[in-house]
Amino acid sequence: MLAAGRTGIGTDHMTSMEGFIEHLKVGLVEDHEAGLALAEELQAEVRIAIDLEAAGFHRYSDEVRLIQLTSTERTYVIDPMAFDVSGVLRPALEDPNIQVLIHGGDYDVRLLDRDLDIHPTNLFDTQIAASLTGEPSVGLAALLEKYCSVSLSKKHQRADWAKRPLTEELVEYAAADTRYLHTLADVLEANLEELGRSNWAEEEFAALEAVRWSDDPDTDPVARVKGARSLPPRKLQALREALAWRDELAQRRDRAPFRIAGDPALLAIVEREPSSVAELQDVKGLNPRLVEQQGGRLLARLRSARDLPEDQISPYPRPKERGPGRPTPEEEAWANKIKKVRADRSEELGIDRGLLLPNAVIYDIARRAPVDASGLEVTTGLRKWQFGAVGDAILALMDG
Repeated sequence: MLAAGRTGIGTDHMTSMEGFIEHLKVGLVEDHEAGLALAEELQAEVRIAIDLEAAGFHRYSDEVRLIQLTSTERTYVIDPMAFDVSGVLRPALEDPNIQVLIHGGDYDVRLLDRDLDIHPTNLFDTQIAASLTGEPSVGLAALLEKYCSVSLSKKHQRADWAKRPLTEELVEYAAADTRYLHTLADVLEANLEELGRSNWAEEEFAALEAVRWSDDPDTDPVARVKGARSLPPRKLQALREALAWRDELAQRRDRAPFRIAGDPALLAIVEREPSSVAELQDVKGLNPRLVEQQGGRLLARLRSARDLPEDQISPYPRPKERGPGRPTPEEEAWANKIKKVRADRSEELGIDRGLLLPNAVIYDIARRAPVDASGLEVTTGLRKWQFGAVGDAILALMDG
């Protein structure tokens, strides 16, 4: 399963690498032939654990750059940069008879959809399970330390997973994210069963399986910049130009945009309205060498914003339609009463308030003002388990 020539780990290190792989029972899958062997092996599994690594902290794109997978016998680190892995993973991940373990899988499920067109059908999310059992800390490191006596290293939290060759240390670090999920899932599954909350988890897992990637290309980029809302229209236009300048550079250099220039620096630029490279050099947070090389282009963009006719300047974007708008005073009063009911019930159950009943659901209940169970059940976003856990208390409140 190990293809040393493709990892960049030289043949001089093959002996130590083979010993390392054997000791950890890790298979490095980085060619189609090894992928086919893995696909065949996975078909015999009843449960696998998976985790994905992207490189958005370093690179322009946050595409999947590494995949960790643990079967009942072995852990594999799969390189999607070396070959198309979708055909290898799809049969197992979409097989309803194979349980797929994941931790905090919302983003991973979205990446599987966007990058690999894979949609898992039998998920068990250990973070969700831990939340539903009332665990005070639901991070993977905390749970593994508590239940598996395993301490996860944080050394490579900010690793550039798009960088090749992969080192032995990075392979080992990545493998740890799935190696213990089987054991952790067993513990949490038993805890859910003991608390009578297995059906709660099943409903949440089904909702996670339905998650898909969504990205609105028409979103005005200034809406993502904290502090932009207070800018006058012409400076907003200058900010759009500065963001476009940064994005072009980031894409060309394959770097995360914030590594080219942070939002605060771009805001400072449009506020100061510099007219020369020397003035740009005075802006805190800009790399002097970058300003020297690319500052002229930025200044040209800023000038174009200053010269743009008024009728071509767009104001700050309005928020997209989000339901019926602001609650009335009466609805706000009802929402506050429901929040009190939620607080009391979440304390009894030992779970997070937002997990028991999100605020969006509370305000929908306040608007609908249901008087019976059938009216409450059609509340937008209300899960069946949430209705069972707190529905009677809400109906008693509304009835009173």
